[in-house]
Amino acid sequence: MLTDDVRGSMPPVTLEYQGDAVARFFASVIRQGRTYDLVPTRANGQPAFGACLRAPTGIRHGTGLLALTGDRICAITRFDNSVLPSFGLPRSLPG
Repeated sequence: MLTDDVRGSMPPVTLEYQGDAVARFFASVIRQGRTYDLVPTRANGQPAFGACLRAPTGIRHGTGLLALTGDRICAITRFDNSVLPSFGLPRSLPG
């Protein structure tokens, strides 16, 4: 699902991962049993998805953005959910 040159970042941290390191990093930090919902949007004029983590209450909290190239993920950006309205997305979704 990832492009070979995928980029992963978590602003404001200046650290950025690229390529295979992105998959290894996210595999190490995403805990098993978490459920994410993807909400379609656009970023820089391109198709993208807002990633929302589903809480035990059912409420889905925005956690970041997945940018696409074709049908593959080219960037994963994790940030505070206050940024999501810039992409036409709510900070959270009801359960």
